[in-house]
Amino acid sequence: MHTIFRWTTALMLALGMAVTAHADNTVTQIRHYAADHRMLVLGEFHGTSETPLLVRQLVDDYSRDGTPVLLALELPRGENPTLREYLESDGGAAARQHLHGRAFWTVRDDQHDGRRSRDMLAMIESLRVLKSQGRVIDVVGYDVNASKGGNQVRDDLMAAELRRLYRGLPANARMLVLTGNVHAMLRRPQGMPPEMQMHPMASQLRDLDIYSVRLGAQRGQTWGCAGGCMARPLREQVATGPRVDADAERPYDLWVWMPELSVGTLVDP
Repeated sequence: MHTIFRWTTALMLALGMAVTAHADNTVTQIRHYAADHRMLVLGEFHGTSETPLLVRQLVDDYSRDGTPVLLALELPRGENPTLREYLESDGGAAARQHLHGRAFWTVRDDQHDGRRSRDMLAMIESLRVLKSQGRVIDVVGYDVNASKGGNQVRDDLMAAELRRLYRGLPANARMLVLTGNVHAMLRRPQGMPPEMQMHPMASQLRDLDIYSVRLGAQRGQTWGCAGGCMARPLREQVATGPRVDADAERPYDLWVWMPELSVGTLVDP
């Protein structure tokens, strides 16, 4: 098990250095358009190999000059003590087992929405390495258990937690938020019945210095659980550059398209 984890982490780090061929152009686009916004919200398709690489590269780029970076992941807040301990550890076998052995990461089948993957664990490890080199990096979960009240209560509570985290940032810090693409919307989704008063997480944070980015791809597969969890093909799109939206009712500030997405390693081989 540890050999597999080390191999996956080594591959992640190697791919991170070679990300130019896949995602670095997208990272450059995001950094250019997001400019000095302090809260960058990335709306993803869960469960891909490429998005953790992109996030890792963004954290690396933003933290390189000494800027503190807080990465907020759509993980339960109950994981935060373990995440904090792991980032301060030596990354050895005991530390890895403590992190990977948590109930959140030990789902033994593929019936989950893709937030659990070896790609995500390898990303966290790569950030631990950067932190050990002196970078000012923290990783936290902001998700909540909203078994009562449904999706809207969950979005409300996640928005409140992100607001709390943002208000606690040092003045020169950046905050990156990785979330599902609906949570990242700056307004309610189009086509919903008027009686459904859905207010996505990011739409409740528009008074902050927020910049919302929709992460798409020209082709490939993602992981989805509507009607059963499985790999789902993306509709192919003609190669396109980034799309900026400044309309008052915009769903996102920026749309970007990576060349391709593929499903990550969601379960133990």
